[in-house]
Amino acid sequence: MAAGSGSDASLAAKSDAVCRMGSLMLSAGTGSYRVKAAMGRVAEALGIEQLEAQVSLTEIVVTTRDAGGFRTQVVEVPVPVVNADRISALMRVSLRATAGLGATDLQRQLDRVEARRQLYPSAVVVAGAAAACAAFAFLNNGRWQECLAAGLAAACGKLVQLKLRRFRLNQLAIVALAAVTACLAYVVSADVLHWALPAAAEPLHEAAFTSAILFLVPGFPLLTAALDLARFDFTSGISRLLYATMITLAAALGAWLVAWGFGLSPAEIEPLGLPSWTLLGLRVLASFAGVYGFAVTFNTPSRVAAATATIGTVANVARLFAVDAGWNPLLCAVAATTLIGLLAGWAGQRLPAPRIILSVPAVLIMIPGASTYRALVAMINRDPLNALTNGSVALGIVVALAAGLAIARMLTDPAWISANPTWTRMPRTRAQQSLRLAAGQDTPPADPTPPPDAQGGV
Repeated sequence: MAAGSGSDASLAAKSDAVCRMGSLMLSAGTGSYRVKAAMGRVAEALGIEQLEAQVSLTEIVVTTRDAGGFRTQVVEVPVPVVNADRISALMRVSLRATAGLGATDLQRQLDRVEARRQLYPSAVVVAGAAAACAAFAFLNNGRWQECLAAGLAAACGKLVQLKLRRFRLNQLAIVALAAVTACLAYVVSADVLHWALPAAAEPLHEAAFTSAILFLVPGFPLLTAALDLARFDFTSGISRLLYATMITLAAALGAWLVAWGFGLSPAEIEPLGLPSWTLLGLRVLASFAGVYGFAVTFNTPSRVAAATATIGTVANVARLFAVDAGWNPLLCAVAATTLIGLLAGWAGQRLPAPRIILSVPAVLIMIPGASTYRALVAMINRDPLNALTNGSVALGIVVALAAGLAIARMLTDPAWISANPTWTRMPRTRAQQSLRLAAGQDTPPADPTPPPDAQGGV
């Protein structure tokens, strides 16, 4: 509730604008740290003296204080759907916010951001999912048959997911139905390939169908959950982690139903045995196509998508050859994602773009989807030994991936090795100053201290 007199209406308008900034950021899929940072910047520009915010997956509780009065609001947000273009646009709005900004002007800017159309038509998004899953099938030792089938199956599953979203169904049901569709399409592809190319098409490996549902992996909430937990933001971190777990279980249940119905086995696929230079070229191509495809499904601008695909290719190819050479897979995962975080921070300063939309697609290509699925199938089949074995492998890799991103943040962002910042008094960043100069606002920054979130952050 608000306390005060004639300033109540002004504080209410400012608080509404700040809350809307936070709700748009949160619904676009970004992490709690970034939501609070954006709200803090615009709150300071609006003249709010203090901002206190608590962010979960679907709610924001905000208290704003100004001229002896205060206002507390609770904002409910739908379950996030990742929109990288909106995250980037909202970041630019917050970075350009300067003292004297009015609540009405901020609301107009947010109106323009909210009215932005999707960058890609549905057909392109479906093609991106297909390319990503086909590339993932190859990186998991699939032959051209498995890659083709996984791509076609992922396209069918993604199309069903997009269509069902229009009916506003429960998200777990949508994920499960999309997984069933993708796996059924994979099985059908096996029969079609045998019929069309009886001499050339060998039987498809049964385990490769797990690659067809990789587009359902909740990469953004999973990685942002780990980063929020690394900052001891348990409200946001735990809610995101539970959400990611539920989505993964829904996808695995759909895949398991098809595997059980057709008697498919989630066994591992043997390496292809290709010459080193051929393998290198194909891994580069698959890594780039896979990361770029994931970026497109997240509505990432093409220039940023190309940058994140390049970053992901460098890190993933190096990781794969290091694992082939006998290095510890967990250490390789940590090193690869640390490199991704550092390169994403460097690239984010130059595009500019938030680090999260540069790093998450690049990391997704490393997700241990096959071992995760094998663990869940073993658990459903009441095989605790295999469930524990595969589950520990999958969990170790996921933790290693998140640890690498956290290490990169700690190496480049002082706020990650210090106490939580005061959100209303966020220091000026180099990215903010460059955007202000581009907009003709060439006033020197109020605080020349190197920023805690200078990298455009996750």
